[in-house]
Amino acid sequence: MTVPLRQRPYDLYFIVFFAINALVITYIVDLEQLVVADPADFDYPVWPPAPAIDLVHWWGENYDPLLMARPPFWQMTIWIDVIFFGPFYLFAVYAFVRGRNWIKVPALVWSGTMLANVLIILMDERYGVTPAPNFAIVLAANASWLLTPFLIMWRMRRENPFTRPEPVAS
Repeated sequence: MTVPLRQRPYDLYFIVFFAINALVITYIVDLEQLVVADPADFDYPVWPPAPAIDLVHWWGENYDPLLMARPPFWQMTIWIDVIFFGPFYLFAVYAFVRGRNWIKVPALVWSGTMLANVLIILMDERYGVTPAPNFAIVLAANASWLLTPFLIMWRMRRENPFTRPEPVAS
């Protein structure tokens, strides 16, 4: 039997994390990096909204020059986010709210891919051609995408993560 969400309060973290990623990060922050190819010379597109673009550019100019440089590997991580992670986040919100065990394998695939992407990006942020002027700030800003995959792996460790385990007979 599926454990009701009210008895899984820790899953609220994942639901909020996935919802924010779907609604803000993927289709506003990341999408900006695809529709604005050159942040030094562009016209504001219809979407994302101009204030969001300005905020992304402010962040990039002050803390994250890699975001502004947008090298090919970076762009690929953004395409992965927009094409694969965005839909995953929507399915994950539904699955975590409703307690659907079928999200286990997609969640584990997401975890591994997200970890690889974030670790590669952080390595470039620290030692790459366009290192962050204050790596600690960039690391802190990316901490949830570094830690949540581990939390998901832990959460999905059981065969049926949303059902109660059968009691072991003595």
